[in-house]
Amino acid sequence: MLDPDRLAAALAVNLRDHRTRQGLSLDQLAKRADVSKGMLVQIEGGKTNPSIATLCRVANALTIPVARLLELAETPPVRIVRKADVPRLWHTPEGSEARLLMSTDGQEYTELWDWVLAPGDAFDGDAHPAGAREILSVRAGRLTLTVGEETPEIDAGDTLLFRADRPHRYANRGTDPVCFTMVVVERSNGGR
Repeated sequence: MLDPDRLAAALAVNLRDHRTRQGLSLDQLAKRADVSKGMLVQIEGGKTNPSIATLCRVANALTIPVARLLELAETPPVRIVRKADVPRLWHTPEGSEARLLMSTDGQEYTELWDWVLAPGDAFDGDAHPAGAREILSVRAGRLTLTVGEETPEIDAGDTLLFRADRPHRYANRGTDPVCFTMVVVERSNGGR
């Protein structure tokens, strides 16, 4: 697994770089992201590994994808992410977890995630930037997705596309783990 200290150091450098390139003070970014200035100071100091919700809020405030905050180096012409280097960005004591497998640049920014939700677990996702979409493909179990008033259930082998520019929730209401792959697609922004 990727060394948490190395990930925290990359996050510290990348956050400071994106914040200063956009001419934002810590106070301005804290207000825009709805996180405390103290949390931003801790992140930029490499002293904490924030929650995925905090990372999403900060990335959205900077109008960049979460993966941009976690990049360890420039992307080479061929990029391989070894299993041991995949960051686990969310987990619960019950065994649920979310791992960011890979991300891309271009006209649209894409992130590839691997998720496991233990029975009874759920994750509440913040709204992504306008126009963002997610594709979910369930490999095992039954995933319950809530987007606004809609709550579809997706079985193993099913794939779903939804607009992710609104709050959403992934839940496992069953008795077996749910394993799914998620692709997040966002429009490229000038800062990406």
